[in-house]
Formats: sequence, C-alpha cells, structure tokens
Amino acid sequence: MTQDVEMKEQQPTPSNSISSTYPSALQQLKDIAALIEVGAYAREVRRIVRAIRWTIQLRKNLTASVVSAFLNFVLLPGSEVLTRLSSYVPKEDEHDMAIDTAISGAQTPAKHSLPELEIYSYLLVLIFLIDQKRYDEAKACSSAGIARLKNLNRRTVDVLASRLYFYYSLSYELTGALAEIRGNLLTLHRTSTLRHDELGQETLLNLLLRNYLHYNLYDKAEKLRSKAPRFEAHSNQQFSRYLFYLGKIRTIQLEYTDAKESLLQAARKAPISALGFRVQCNKWAVIVRLLLGEIPERTVFMQKGMEKALRPYFELTNAVRIGDLELFKSVAEKFASTFSSDGTSNLIVRLRHNVIRTGLRNISISYSRISLVDVAKKLRLDSPNPVADAESIVSKAIRDGAIDATLDRANGWMVSKETGDIYSTNEPQIAFNSRIAFCLNMHNEAVRALRFPPNSHKEKESAEKRRERQQQEQELAKHIAEEDDDEF
Repeated sequence: MTQDVEMKEQQPTPSNSISSTYPSALQQLKDIAALIEVGAYAREVRRIVRAIRWTIQLRKNLTASVVSAFLNFVLLPGSEVLTRLSSYVPKEDEHDMAIDTAISGAQTPAKHSLPELEIYSYLLVLIFLIDQKRYDEAKACSSAGIARLKNLNRRTVDVLASRLYFYYSLSYELTGALAEIRGNLLTLHRTSTLRHDELGQETLLNLLLRNYLHYNLYDKAEKLRSKAPRFEAHSNQQFSRYLFYLGKIRTIQLEYTDAKESLLQAARKAPISALGFRVQCNKWAVIVRLLLGEIPERTVFMQKGMEKALRPYFELTNAVRIGDLELFKSVAEKFASTFSSDGTSNLIVRLRHNVIRTGLRNISISYSRISLVDVAKKLRLDSPNPVADAESIVSKAIRDGAIDATLDRANGWMVSKETGDIYSTNEPQIAFNSRIAFCLNMHNEAVRALRFPPNSHKEKESAEKRRERQQQEQELAKHIAEEDDDEF
C-alpha cells in the first residue's frame, strides 16, 4: 500500500511534461534557423525554400512562448529588431514565462544576426499573429518587415521576401484596408524589377491584380497586366493565381474563349491540397462555359470535396440546359447571396439571354412551325408586349445563326428548316482540330516541365553512382511534390 501511494505521488511535474512537447517545436525552429544560415552562406536558395516549407508545416504548433524563445535565440540581445518583435508576442501566463526563462537561459544566442534570419523572424511573427487573429498587430509587424526589406538586395532574401509580401497584403485584406497599400505594392514591384527579383515580381504582380479585382477595377488590372514584364514562371502556385486573375479579367471583357482556357488551366495547375482555389476556378469556369453556350459535364460538379460548394452552379446549369426562364429566375433568387459573395452576380444577369436562346433552340427543334404567341408562352416572357419581344428574340437568333429557321412576319410564325447532316459540314473537323491542338499543347507543357540529370548521355555511371543519382532524383521528386502542396 505504501509503495502504491509513493508511485502515485511520483507524477511528472508540469515543467517536464511541457518540456517533452514544447521544446520539440522550438528545436525545429532552431533547425530551420541553422538551415537558413547554411543556405545564406552557401547562397543556396533551395535551402531557404525548404525552411519556409518546414515553417508552414510547423505553424499549428506555434505558441507565444515558443516564438518568444526563438526570437531570443536567433536575434542579438538588446537589438532594435528583438525589442520590436517581442512587443508583438507577449507572454501568455506566469507558467509560460518560467518555461521561457529556463529555455532561454539554457540556449546560446547567435553571435551575429544574418539579414535572412532577421526577415525570417518578421515572417514567423507575422504568421503567428495572423493565426491568432490579431490583425491590427499583424499590419504593424508586416509594415515594419517591408520597411526593413527595402534596404536588402540579396538573392537568398528573395524567397523570404515573396512570402512576406503575401502576408503583408493578407493582413491588410483581413482588416479591410487593402486599398491603403496599393501604392506601396507598386513601388515594391518596381524595385523588384530593377533588382531582377523575378519571384518577387510574380508575387507582387498577383497581389496587385488581386488588389484591383477586389475593388472591381478591371481596366486598371488589365493595363498593369499588359505592361508588366513577363518571363518564365518560377512558382507554379503564383502562375496558377495569375491564370485565375487573367481568366476573371477576360470574362469581364467578354473574351470568353480565352477566359475559359485560362480558368481551366489554373484549376489543372493548382495543387490538390488547394481545394478552395480550385473551387473558385471551377465556379468561374462553369459560368464562362454557360456564356459560351456550352453545358458542363455532370462530373465537373461531382469532384471530391466540391459537391456542396458547386451545388448552386449545378442547379443554374440545369436551368440553362432546359431553357426554363422561370426556373432560372428562382435559382438566381435562391442563391443570390452565394453568387454575390463569389462575385458572379453580374455574370448571372448575362446568362438570361442564353437561357432564352436555349429554350428557343429547343422549340425550333421540336416544332416545324409555331406561332410567336406560343413561342412567348413557352419562353415565359413576362414583358408588357411578349409577342413583340418574341419576334425580336427570334429574328436576332436567326441572324446570329443560333437557330436554322425563318420568320413569317405576316402570319406571325416561326418556320424551322429541316435539320441537315452535320457530318456534311466542317463542324466535326473543327472539333477534332481543337481536341488535337489541346493534346499537343498539354504534351509540350509536360515535356518542358521535365527535369533531366546533367550530362546523362555523355558518361557511363557505375552502380554506386547510379544508386546515388536515383536517391537524389527521389529526394528531388519529393521536394517538388511538397513544394506544390505547401501554402497555396
């Protein structure tokens, strides 16, 4: 009995229990700092990219005490940067303060602070503040980090700078003050262009396009996009975002064919983990295809994880496919809030004409001759003079080539012509040509995306070198896959 009591009393103290889980996050941050330091001295940008990827995976385990202990470890004691960043990360309670003191007392601070570690500290604190929903402090922290970035011009800082630009814009967007930083973003983009920072140019161009589109400034967004320098994409995520914004601009400008291509390409290039982004791409792509007179396949709306989000657009597609104007109006009213939040309300208004045209096409196929009064009834036109509207709609459809019919104004009839053999026309050839062009374009993009080992055709390798090369290829493939999935 005595032994049992003694065993129950020998429970781990709070400091030991926390130190078993707590220092793991801090130790990982120290490893990340060491990786950044090695990358900075060796000028290897890939190490900086790997450090950012590890940080994104670690962000769920960040606490105020972990971040504070890391800042004390990586920054110079008493420095202005440490004082500023520590003010954004207060101690949570006395217990965490005791642990923080024990950890910081056991660690050895760095002898000097690299610019890469300083910018990384800004980025880490900014991510922590956004995750804690302390957006006002995040704005102040991001502004201080951007001010420090303006004095740095190092290739190893460019990757960290691109992530800092993103969270800088996000912090202002979350507080509804996105317009305040537009001039600053333009200045940063000009500076990145002069410094040949292509990754920074990609990121800032997308942030500026997002800034303009957030306030429906499509003309300014197109002027910026057309005049900004273009080069080979360095980041698949940034290129996907660019294609999405380009598709939205093209849609508003009534260039539906180009918009459809951009939106579908953005959805294909996006990582599988970026579900929200792919949902937005599919929403806009569905609307564009409907405006083009196409009906998306059912499988588009049945994609994994998208069924609920695409449900309003599925019902809208069904109304357009049937050509029922009343059903279209009821769906538009039912999901008005959803369409408004997605920014597609104006496009839904454009679809009304397509619904009427689809219904008219179905009528022309079903009837060889029908009066305009019956056409108005079947289309359910609710105008004061439905017969006159039906006549104008039919005449415009005939002029545009939407239906193959003639209009007998004297008798008030629409006479449909006999349906011919479609294979006697050039339509099958056009359809096959578009499919072949699509396949060839995809093949060319896949070939350009391949990465080959250098000098593989010049020298024969031994078994040991072959194993080493295969191991490097596996690590590279894993690195590329993780890079596509991280922080989209």
